[in-house]
Amino acid sequence: MNKNIKLAVAALLIGLGIYMMFFTRETGWGVVVFLLSALPIFLYFKNENILLAFWQMRKQRIEKAAHYLKNITNYKTQLHKSQYGYFHYLTGLTLAQDSPAKVEPLMKKALEYGLNMKHDRAMATLNLAAVAISKGRRQEGQKLLEEAKRLDTAGMMTDQIKMMKDQLKMPSMQKHMHNPHMRQRGKFF
Repeated sequence: MNKNIKLAVAALLIGLGIYMMFFTRETGWGVVVFLLSALPIFLYFKNENILLAFWQMRKQRIEKAAHYLKNITNYKTQLHKSQYGYFHYLTGLTLAQDSPAKVEPLMKKALEYGLNMKHDRAMATLNLAAVAISKGRRQEGQKLLEEAKRLDTAGMMTDQIKMMKDQLKMPSMQKHMHNPHMRQRGKFF
């Protein structure tokens, strides 16, 4: 639903509540309708599809989270500016296992638009580090891992960061796989 429609519904409910309280003497129902106007205002700033996707991600139901994110067809008209980053962040998390190549631009956009929570920024940075390491950009991956470690103040991702640092210490076998002389090493000396 368009975010401006939510504001129009909230204004209509506020107007109806005030009308019921003062002109029809239905004070009880007027207060209830007036308080109900808080729901569309809340959903203006926190989109319902984003909230449901977070809920499904928390329960490890990635397919259902992706389904809720697909309900957002045009994020600029349906979401408040503060939610743009979370839309890209959640989309990147849902695509992380199936197509890791699509994760990097989504996480960069999420960090560019801004994420409110430090652990969300740490997770996005950790995903960018994983992509950089997998593509062979070790220095960039190391910098991103250090940034993710700095952002992870709660220590929720220390195991993943440690595992990726261990992965960085391992020698890259791609360089040696293409060298024909490397295969013969050890036979003659």
